[in-house]
Amino acid sequence: MSDFGSAGSQNIQWYPGHMTKTRRRIEECLKLVDGVVEIIDARIPMSSRNPEIDDITVGKPRIILLNKSDIADGTSTAKWIDYFAKKGARAIACDCKTGKGLNNFAGEVRKLLADKIEIWKSKGMGGRSIKLMIVGIPNVGKSSFINRMAKGGKAKVADRPGVTRGNQWFTIGGGIELLDTPGVLWPKFDDMDVGRKLAFTGAVKDAVVDIEMLSLDLLKYMSVYYPQRLCERYKLDSAEGMEPLELMELIAKKRGMIMRGGDCDYERVSVMLLDEYRGGKLGRITLELPSECVNK
Repeated sequence: MSDFGSAGSQNIQWYPGHMTKTRRRIEECLKLVDGVVEIIDARIPMSSRNPEIDDITVGKPRIILLNKSDIADGTSTAKWIDYFAKKGARAIACDCKTGKGLNNFAGEVRKLLADKIEIWKSKGMGGRSIKLMIVGIPNVGKSSFINRMAKGGKAKVADRPGVTRGNQWFTIGGGIELLDTPGVLWPKFDDMDVGRKLAFTGAVKDAVVDIEMLSLDLLKYMSVYYPQRLCERYKLDSAEGMEPLELMELIAKKRGMIMRGGDCDYERVSVMLLDEYRGGKLGRITLELPSECVNK
């Protein structure tokens, strides 16, 4: 699944100025927290991890939340949880919007920080709040997580990257406080496959990519690994082995996305395909496995 080729070549780079400021802010705020909650996308667990976060938060205990697991392949998610466990990290599969998988979040945090909590108790500070920093790339679900845990807190949510800009504290149950941070991406994508996967899920703004080319890449991947999902969703007789452009034109006909003169409305069908993938309408799909990330 690691590199399924590209219908075209896109060098996706996106590093707005506020990202540099965010990194500085995270570094400055680390001294205020006891641990870190890293939220990643269960569909692309490795590609949705900012490699700079490991360096920035080194030495801080961490819990990894595999968000959007409801639209990721369950078998693949289990493999990722095992992968992170072998790396010494606690990982939880969850859906931050509905709260599924988060019922024992406070308990997991207390297990993670058990030694530190015992030290607090020995010093008569047993009632001290646990302070955690939330980190992750844009559009991965940080605000949804905070709103769910804070029972309708004021974190701003939108289905597009880069909405959260400042730092805010939220108090949740179990004596835990959360520090929100804006999503931060690394300066450039050296691996174009990573860039495509981030663009598929919406972590990179559609405005900076060629959505038609991106949709062709998605169709190429789906025709190889999940052809039946395409057949079921778009009522196709077959999708396996078909060329991406041929598939796109066939799907456009099935959905009535044909312009005057009989030509395929490529932009319209491209937007539809990406929206339906991101919304889980194409089924539970994971785009990478731990076995492909041995050296990452």
